[in-house]
Amino acid sequence: MMKNNQSGASVLVKSLQIAGVKKIFTLSGNHIMPVYDAIFDSDIDLIHTRHEAAAVHMADAWARLTGDVGIALVTGGPGHANAISALYTASMSESPVVLLSGHAPINQLGKGAFQEMAQADIAAPLTKASWACQKTEDIASDIAKAIQIARSGRPGPVHLSLPTDVLESQSIEGIALPKLSDFKAKKMEVPAADISQIITKLQKAKKPLVLTGPMMQSKTGRATLLALENALGVPVIGMESPRGIGDPGLGAFSEILSQADCILLLGKKLDFTLKFGQSPGINKDCIFLQVDPEKEEIDRVKRALGERLIGSTICSVPETIEAILNFPALQAAALSEWNAVVKSAINHRPTAWASLSSESGKIHPVQAFTPLQVILDSNPDSVLICDGGEIGQWAQACLRAPNRVLNGVAGSIGAGLPFAVAASVAKPNVPIIAVIGDGTFGFHSAEIDTAVRYRLPFTLVIGNDAKWNAEYQIQVREYGEDRTIGCELLPSRYEKVCEAFGGFGELVMDADEILPAAQRAMESKLPACINVMINGLAAPNIKQI
Repeated sequence: MMKNNQSGASVLVKSLQIAGVKKIFTLSGNHIMPVYDAIFDSDIDLIHTRHEAAAVHMADAWARLTGDVGIALVTGGPGHANAISALYTASMSESPVVLLSGHAPINQLGKGAFQEMAQADIAAPLTKASWACQKTEDIASDIAKAIQIARSGRPGPVHLSLPTDVLESQSIEGIALPKLSDFKAKKMEVPAADISQIITKLQKAKKPLVLTGPMMQSKTGRATLLALENALGVPVIGMESPRGIGDPGLGAFSEILSQADCILLLGKKLDFTLKFGQSPGINKDCIFLQVDPEKEEIDRVKRALGERLIGSTICSVPETIEAILNFPALQAAALSEWNAVVKSAINHRPTAWASLSSESGKIHPVQAFTPLQVILDSNPDSVLICDGGEIGQWAQACLRAPNRVLNGVAGSIGAGLPFAVAASVAKPNVPIIAVIGDGTFGFHSAEIDTAVRYRLPFTLVIGNDAKWNAEYQIQVREYGEDRTIGCELLPSRYEKVCEAFGGFGELVMDADEILPAAQRAMESKLPACINVMINGLAAPNIKQI
């Protein structure tokens, strides 16, 4: 039980401690000063950023890399509004994030309060739940509810606004703090009959696939998927790229997807990334099974597929996998030939990539990124971050790492640098390579200052082609080379920006200097920027045929 005369902010911080929160990504402001004051009496660290959206991006990356909920704390009004756009990336990446926003005092609402704003309404479309705490007595239960919702079912962001009078008011004696169990994800049981049907249908198919979504693409998640694949004897493929079946990181995946005769959507949405389940992306005779924590998603798939959806069940992905792995007398299907075909397609990369040549002073993306694999292979917990349009796709095709964080299905850019900062907080003393485009660098370059202040090293590799290349490629493809507009950038010296903030910077114009420059960057033990002048090419469209 709580002692008397504790502020609402103190109750909030004590509740976060019970939840196991150790880091909060934040930017200070008037409305949240009571929380900052309460933090002094806790073991929670604040990572103070330069932009509210960056704080949310950092909480997102933290959640994906650690498996814990990510907490972002921003002030109300315009601070809250700044943070909102980053919620979309977290939502589409199925990342459990809680955005805590300061808020105008409840007793001043409707009177023209300072930075008064309908914050919960603004955040609602991008979150699983969004509301404002109404009284001090509710703070403990509200934060427990927010974290539990973020973790449950399909993980995703939740928003809670905290009015300053609620934070400053003294709590009522006798209110209980949350128990650790109050923060845990709600359990969802899957019927044994549904598990039996899933296993039977997959193992009777000639060319089955199991497709999963972003929430299972962490290091731990991918290990779980490998165990599932081995137990079923059926290929299990994770999807988290905005290019969907055209994700270069999945090689020639589109070719084997079109051959599949039975697909289990294991938490994977049937959306644009799967061509909505229609031919030619997917065979018109392919049947589907579906497991999803949301009834609305199952209903949507039923409308899209009709009779091709032969079975569905509402359950969370981890609990479904656990049920399959523990199913009595489960035996792997005899599909060695099909498994080999799938593996070969996903691992395929064009042989021509081994003998590329670069323009004078402009490096081919393959030559720019492939040498970095040596660094990522040097540690079993290394981190690869990919952000940007075309450049992100080249990096996904060329590089692999135990931990990978993408800008994700949202397709929004700009999060790469905040992701790198959070990665250094979550994974200290491991190599972190963040590949971003020159356009991307402009969104949150000031977060280099954050990294320098907290002594958070990483290596930022900027593919500098002096353009918004994704949009440029669309214009060339759709309208012609003589009708490109609004895509031009300068070949700026971004490495000098990093140096100005106190980091390490180096310009690279020769492919042979990529790895040495990256190694010098790591040896600096500073936030580092390798500004690589590249040839601005369209993202690879990998085919085996």
